[in-house]
Amino acid sequence: MMILASVLTPCGPVLDAKAAERAREIIAGVTWTPELETAWPALAPVFGASPYLASLARRNPARLASLLADDPDKRLADILARTAAVADLSPREAEAPLRLLKQELHLLTALADLGGAWDLDQVTGALTGFADASVAAALCSVARGELDAGRLTRLGEGGQGPLPGWFCIAMGKQGAFELNYSSDIDVSVFFEPEPLEAALAEGQEVLAFAVRVTQRLSELMQAKTADGYVFRMDLRLRPDPSSTPPAVPVPAALEYYETVGQNWERAAFIKGRACAGDIPAAEAFLKELQPYIWRKNLDFAAIADIHSIKRQIHAHKVDERVSAKGVDLKLGRGGIREIEFYVQTQQLILGGRHPELRGNRTLDALQALAAHGHVTAAAAAELTDAYRLLRAVEHRIQMLEDEQTHRLPESDADRRRVAALTGEEPLRSFDAMITRTLKTVNARYGELFAEEEQLSSRFGSLVFTGVDDDPETLATLKRMGFSSPERVSQTIRAWHHGHVAATRTERGRELFTRLAPRLLEAANATGAPEAAFNRFCDFFGGLSTGVQLQSLFLAQPKLFELVVQVLAFAPRLAATLGRRPAAIDAMLDPDFFAPIEIEAERADMARAVARADGFEGAMDMVRRIHREQVFRVGVQVMSGAATAEVAGRAFADLADVSLGVLAPAALGEAVRIGGAFPGEVAVVALGKAGSREMSATSDLDLMTLYRAEDPAAMSEIKGWDASTFYGRFTQRLIAALSSPTAEGQLYEVDMQLRPSGTKGPVAVSFPAFHHYYEGEAETWELLALTRGRVAWATSEAFAADCQAAIEAALRRPRDARKTARDVREMRTLLEQERPPKGAWDLKLGPGGMVDIEFAAQFLQLVHAGAGGPLSPNTATALAAFAEAGLADGASLAALAEAWRLQQDLTQLLKVALGDDPRPDEEPKAFQALLARAGEAKTFKALQARLADAQKSARTAYLALVRA
Repeated sequence: MMILASVLTPCGPVLDAKAAERAREIIAGVTWTPELETAWPALAPVFGASPYLASLARRNPARLASLLADDPDKRLADILARTAAVADLSPREAEAPLRLLKQELHLLTALADLGGAWDLDQVTGALTGFADASVAAALCSVARGELDAGRLTRLGEGGQGPLPGWFCIAMGKQGAFELNYSSDIDVSVFFEPEPLEAALAEGQEVLAFAVRVTQRLSELMQAKTADGYVFRMDLRLRPDPSSTPPAVPVPAALEYYETVGQNWERAAFIKGRACAGDIPAAEAFLKELQPYIWRKNLDFAAIADIHSIKRQIHAHKVDERVSAKGVDLKLGRGGIREIEFYVQTQQLILGGRHPELRGNRTLDALQALAAHGHVTAAAAAELTDAYRLLRAVEHRIQMLEDEQTHRLPESDADRRRVAALTGEEPLRSFDAMITRTLKTVNARYGELFAEEEQLSSRFGSLVFTGVDDDPETLATLKRMGFSSPERVSQTIRAWHHGHVAATRTERGRELFTRLAPRLLEAANATGAPEAAFNRFCDFFGGLSTGVQLQSLFLAQPKLFELVVQVLAFAPRLAATLGRRPAAIDAMLDPDFFAPIEIEAERADMARAVARADGFEGAMDMVRRIHREQVFRVGVQVMSGAATAEVAGRAFADLADVSLGVLAPAALGEAVRIGGAFPGEVAVVALGKAGSREMSATSDLDLMTLYRAEDPAAMSEIKGWDASTFYGRFTQRLIAALSSPTAEGQLYEVDMQLRPSGTKGPVAVSFPAFHHYYEGEAETWELLALTRGRVAWATSEAFAADCQAAIEAALRRPRDARKTARDVREMRTLLEQERPPKGAWDLKLGPGGMVDIEFAAQFLQLVHAGAGGPLSPNTATALAAFAEAGLADGASLAALAEAWRLQQDLTQLLKVALGDDPRPDEEPKAFQALLARAGEAKTFKALQARLADAQKSARTAYLALVRA
């Protein structure tokens, strides 16, 4: 018989002689045996380096002496037998024995490992054997408790375990007999509903019972008492853990894996093994999963997706950045995970056709890959040596304090403890050994799928496999500017689980694996990663399918970057994409970024309306095309492809096109209901629509003018007179333009600029228009009329007559002083009733667009009677007056400069932020975009330029509009 004391060898120097001596004194005070005397040279370095192991020895010296006097293999068998016997105890009675057995197993394993009595396989085998035995015993104990409580009528028979149909699958390192010293155990719980239900007492619901047992088992295993805990039990490797109960019915699990199971889950099941409960049911379940795990036929996309398990890790070229200090031996570069992924990815690709490669233990599988020519002998040898070393050092890290950590300490003193337990000194030799090993692994890892597209980032690894947040990935996300990296990581993992329609298919998930790092890079590039990601969530979650769009984004990365930028900086456009993801279809058009010529959409709208089902159908068709074009103009403004002038004209042209299609439809509705009427009608655009200076949020200021062929004429069906007939037409037109439908809304319509405002008829007769503007119209109404133009009419002749009537009204002689006085009073009243909302109220602030518009309109009113220029467009009017020399050139130049600057800024602000913008509260990257639009180097410089321009414009307005 091999006595443990006789085979132990010192693992390294005694770093803390005082701690070792204290342990010796406490132990000797209770017992001191020849075995302790023999083993002390090997024990002193252990107790001098590991507070945890020293505490186990001090806590029960007799147990230590007993372990040293026994054969380690025999003692392990005894521990496992005593663990199995706990199955006969109640849950309360089982708590202490399981924890004391864990202490004994930990001390035995550490001494056998550090003293050289056991190799790595024996160490991990002992830890795994105890995990299996403790889970099985705890389950039996919990089942007995359920039986005693009357919730169970009988225990399982034969190989069924205590609960028929209920079983545990050991995953990860437990499943592969590779458990580490202070490891969690990854257990997935499943149950067959029928056999379990048959064993339940009346009134017990099978799912609730299965969950209850699972939770009781978990509590018994991991609850911390005075004696510690048994194992931390992780149940999250089950299907979609965020939305499934801790125990999953077998039919639901099989459906999940067959439909939305991911490649990393297939990799996890390589190590899956029945460990407790109904073993025959567990093995039948694993057998049914074999076609899911080991696929004989893999297409290119599936292989590429398997490669992605590896490629998400940022594999730097081997250089001096790989070092021992503070390194994570499991997840860091050159760590244990890289060896496991190196093996498992090749197993997934090759194992479907080659069963000999399906081993669940890492080193066994690595040797099989080498034996069959898939890995070189040199690579297999290097990775095998590295794996054994890294696992041994990992155990020693965990022996210090019994913590589930894989990271070498940052401090030299603490790292020296690990080195001592490893038997390596001095520290620089230990660090050099670790560094050399990590570089070797990293180099071999980098060779695997070396030609594949990287799925990491220049900022670091981006791993979204598994159920835990990858620490390196969280660090990467933080470096990329995300304030809540955990939320980003969890969201992306949920998408990988098919929680949105875009990733519900296997192809959709494969594409998203490639898109995810590009999304994060693009979000970072905006300078506002959080906003970009949040709005992408809304957009991505609204897709009904994701394959085509993700394929487009991958094929056109610049387009994808632009979409993410739009999402980051333009909440209005982002909301459009979120509500209507189909709006992005417009970007598929090769002319999307071509110079904007809205006229082409008139024919498209006309054809679409012709195919529409009724008036409401026509409204929907116009909204759909309108939305696409508004989105197009908005994106061009955001990207700098469209100037403010181009955008203003495009938005106005789009309004004209919409009017040109919906006005005939509205007239048709009036005819359908009331009968034909002999007359003509025109729609006059006023305000920004009239001047072709509309922005993304502009209302439509309209007026309808009509002329009856016979003042006594009546409509054919209802006998409506002209006022009623064209009033109904106008109401239908307003509804067509402003009523929300399934496709959204077009415009807010304002008819208050018509003669007599809301007090007058909704449609204005041609004679009434002449009469009103001859003597009744107030100055503010005449100012508004300077921007009047016919946007649609039933005939070109009537359109010309209406435009001539507008010009005639404006060319009547005016008293310049009275007009100036009226304008100044109106501006003062406006400042009192509608003061500016802040520094970025470019419309109402002093020197803002209202000041400039009033000045331009005033000049037109007072000079039109003598043949002065008339133009609805403000910039054109100012230029015409400058050319004609009818006003001070410096003042006109100041107005024109301020107008152009504020129009440039307004177009971007309205597209991006809508009304009441506060750009000083937006991300710096958006401020830089705004500065570019305002031709300034910085946002601060833009603010200064804007203030100067507004001040000059205010001075010019006051100089030109003098009473």
